[in-house]
Amino acid sequence: MRAWLLTIGILLISLVSKAQDVQFSQFYAAPIYLNPAFAGASEMTRFGVNYRNQWPGLDHSLNAYSAYIDHYFFSANSGVGLIVNGMNETMSGLSTSEIGLAYSYRLRLGFGSFLRFGAQASFVSRDANLNHLVFGSQIDPNTGGIGDHSGESFALDMRHRYADFHFGALYNNEWGWFGVSAHHITQPNIAFIDDQISQWPMKISAHGGVKVDLSQGTASRYMNNTQNARELVFAFNYKHQDPFNQLDLGVQANLQPLVIGAWYRGLPTMGNAMPNTESIIGLVGVSLGGGIDIGYSYDFTLSQLGQANTGGAHEISMRYSFLVGNPANSGRKASMMPCFKY
Repeated sequence: MRAWLLTIGILLISLVSKAQDVQFSQFYAAPIYLNPAFAGASEMTRFGVNYRNQWPGLDHSLNAYSAYIDHYFFSANSGVGLIVNGMNETMSGLSTSEIGLAYSYRLRLGFGSFLRFGAQASFVSRDANLNHLVFGSQIDPNTGGIGDHSGESFALDMRHRYADFHFGALYNNEWGWFGVSAHHITQPNIAFIDDQISQWPMKISAHGGVKVDLSQGTASRYMNNTQNARELVFAFNYKHQDPFNQLDLGVQANLQPLVIGAWYRGLPTMGNAMPNTESIIGLVGVSLGGGIDIGYSYDFTLSQLGQANTGGAHEISMRYSFLVGNPANSGRKASMMPCFKY
């Protein structure tokens, strides 16, 4: 019963508040979703998928996925990528699907120092199935029973289509990176009801980190398939999407073929401000060889929703990276991003 009350409360909040983007704990394993400037940033060809199951302990949960493929053209200093995103909220029957095309251009600023600019244009479809919603007119005040007819005039299946645009920039050298991105630049109207305005708020993100090489010179490049790589990477990701702010702080140890890591998600508060601590995230990843990487993470809920009620969140990522074209380009990995794998 308590789980039902929590679910209903979350749904009511979602109906009256502004829409928010789905967040992945392994956001560096969904690079184009994080920042379109990441398209082609590995300077290889990549295919990756992410799946997230959030709050499985509730009767209704949120499921999200992201899949992408990108490629880097050395002759044009450019990367292109295709991304497909989806989200399904099981209680309200709300689902969102997006397909987007991303492009990035790389500038060399100096030896081992690069700046990338990226843009993405997307087509988005939002669908709502109102069969599972319960209106006050359906509830018998004497018995609490729920009737079949609400008297509402909404269509049972509602759809809305629109275009969306994202931009980003990314700087990196051999030991660190810093990027900024802006999603939903035009703040599109996502209202299902005619003549109503409900804008999707712009999301601003700043992310970056540094890499510490622990291998004493035996492996000096990230993602170079060197089996004795020993690296420690510290990173952050700050997001603002009106009216919310959030900060992710994390560390990963790359002890090839194994990667282990931890994240803190929240934003420390002071004084009488409401607490904004969401979760602690644990991660493990493994490189299977041949360019295949698999990661799994689990979110342990720290917020007032409670771990026992929500069941946390499960997330899995898979990525396949390979080189297409001139084999001589395989030696040009000095410009590849030294960032998190997951």
